[in-house]
Amino acid sequence: MAKVKAAVKRKGRATTTGKARAVSVRGEGLEERQKRIREIIKILRKEYPQVKTALNYRTPFELLVATILAAQCTDERVNKVTPGLFQKYPTIESLARARQEELENDIRSTGFFRNKARNIIALSKKLVEEYQGKVPDSMEELVKLPGVARKTANIVLSSAFRKAEGIAVDTHVRRLTGRLGLSRQNDPNKIESDLMAIVPQEDWLDFNFLLVDHGRKVCQARKPLCPQCVINHLCPSFEKFARLFSGRK
Repeated sequence: MAKVKAAVKRKGRATTTGKARAVSVRGEGLEERQKRIREIIKILRKEYPQVKTALNYRTPFELLVATILAAQCTDERVNKVTPGLFQKYPTIESLARARQEELENDIRSTGFFRNKARNIIALSKKLVEEYQGKVPDSMEELVKLPGVARKTANIVLSSAFRKAEGIAVDTHVRRLTGRLGLSRQNDPNKIESDLMAIVPQEDWLDFNFLLVDHGRKVCQARKPLCPQCVINHLCPSFEKFARLFSGRK
């Protein structure tokens, strides 16, 4: 195996000189993994210094609805839908009174519009009837709302309330944690549990956003840009993908 050569910075991006060797996670213990994730977070924070959700919102309720709409849909598409949606339904009460078929048409372009409309109306009614028209700021209460699982609750808590009760696991986080050897699980809740055991709690708020930004810009689903990756020396998948997309066997 080729000798490791250090990554060097050029014009703010990481490149590698010669062949770089991926870190091996075979036999990696908990303390070693915790040390590696701290280094990953440190580097990603420098690379993405102003991370936040890509969803546009003004209130916790708008973020809650936007996050539900973002399931199996791009944030860009959701951001095109929500301005008109919240102009038509400016309050929780107005969405609680919305007609199912009409709301379906309002959000049709986000996909899975029937289930999304049903959940949005149901959670709006529940907020009005049981929470005095306010979005709760705890995981325990948020997951009681129709259509709200831990991922949605974590995004609302971290962005709207700056509270860390877990780590949101979306498609980007799921993909990157697998490639980085941080979890071998497929179930989002199990992945979250693995991450909570190794990610320092003070980093829970931003960890999802760091991986989302890196997943969109570098560690892409179809063709990861491994030679440009600032954490390729900490990634056990580096050599595999570097070979795959360079045409080498």
